[in-house]
Amino acid sequence: MNENLALKRVLSLSTVISTSAGLTFATSCFIAAVQVAHYLAGNAAWLAILVGGLCCFFAAACFSELNGMLPSAAGMRLYLARAFNERLAVTVSLLYMGVIASVIGAESYVLSQVLADTWPGLPAFVWIILLQGLVTALNLRGVKLAGRFQDVVTYGLITSLLAFGLLALARQDFRPPDLLATGGPVSLLSATAVGVFLFIGFEWVTPLAEEVTQIRLISKGMFLAIGILSITYAVFTVALSSTVDTTILAASPVPQLIFARALLGGPGLAWMVVVSLAATVTTFNAGLLSLSRFVYASARENVLPRALSRINRRYFTPWAAILAVFVFALVVSTIVYLTRGYVMLVNAGAATEALIYLLAGLAVWRLRRREPRAARPFRIPGGAVVPLLTVVIFGLLLLAVLAQDPWACCYLVTAGVVTGLYVALVVPRLKERAKARRLATGRRPEGATR
Repeated sequence: MNENLALKRVLSLSTVISTSAGLTFATSCFIAAVQVAHYLAGNAAWLAILVGGLCCFFAAACFSELNGMLPSAAGMRLYLARAFNERLAVTVSLLYMGVIASVIGAESYVLSQVLADTWPGLPAFVWIILLQGLVTALNLRGVKLAGRFQDVVTYGLITSLLAFGLLALARQDFRPPDLLATGGPVSLLSATAVGVFLFIGFEWVTPLAEEVTQIRLISKGMFLAIGILSITYAVFTVALSSTVDTTILAASPVPQLIFARALLGGPGLAWMVVVSLAATVTTFNAGLLSLSRFVYASARENVLPRALSRINRRYFTPWAAILAVFVFALVVSTIVYLTRGYVMLVNAGAATEALIYLLAGLAVWRLRRREPRAARPFRIPGGAVVPLLTVVIFGLLLLAVLAQDPWACCYLVTAGVVTGLYVALVVPRLKERAKARRLATGRRPEGATR
């Protein structure tokens, strides 16, 4: 069962940044960018995006302090267990894992719309299977190969979006007031709330804590990724809204194609199709990289079936966890492709992320009170200000998302009940079996804190 094998520390800062940034990039982010611009009277989308990035910067600071204390592939489960209790930690982390994996289904649907718009009659779902299969094969061959692929795709995507944006802006004759015309504080607040969700997923790089060459690269990479995303989203969104009317863009599931066609005609459209494919691939790859490590760590610590903790002896990859995530994502992708129910999954994912950021802020605050002398390689300056601000900001965003989409609320409640039953009925049995194995073999308990 690979008892003596472990993940290898081979990942550099460039891959940490590309994974953190890549998890937020998706073809669905173009729809969110249009929504940000649509709320505002002028071309002030950049302002809402930068404020949204600052909010996520607060959350990244919380994750950095927690990851410094508990650098593990188990990530959020360990943070919550240390700050609160094991049952809450397992329930929330499994819910987190399942809902975020489900969002891949929404991404698959948007990708199918891009391909259908470009090549009518092409079986778009075949592309989804091929892309997911390619990414899975790369991940099975080793984290270093998957990391290099992530670097190439993510940095190429960022360069392309900035090139589109700067080219479009160079053709505009902006007046300074237009860049500050928000339409009022309510419009700016609404746009910022959507802008925050352009960044969600950046923290999923923390499960790579056992494969980076230095632990501090995780926090450094998250901060740099949010900075790069802020600039990229700000430039591209202002270019998007200044080139094509936002009413037209908001009515389409593929606004980026409308923008590219208006800017550069046929060549621009072809380029944007490649960009859209890259956005989907980087989301799949970064998600598979991080989510498989979370599944692996959970299985290693007897929260999921033990078989999912198996590691390949040649490539040192958690192959069973990788295949499990691939199968789950493909099943969800099929369901969403057939039902087109992607909006609810996007909102459920956004609500789950807001809940996780809220809990991260609470965990930092609680651990400082319970363990004031614990080693903290990274400590947020300013006392409790940033953690509590994170709790307030993302608590309000959580309520806003759930109030906006009751179906997403129902989905999360149902998923929470199922997860709670699993934790109450199945996890104790898994732990009992693990205890019996240890007694029989004389081995000590395994875990990330060993």
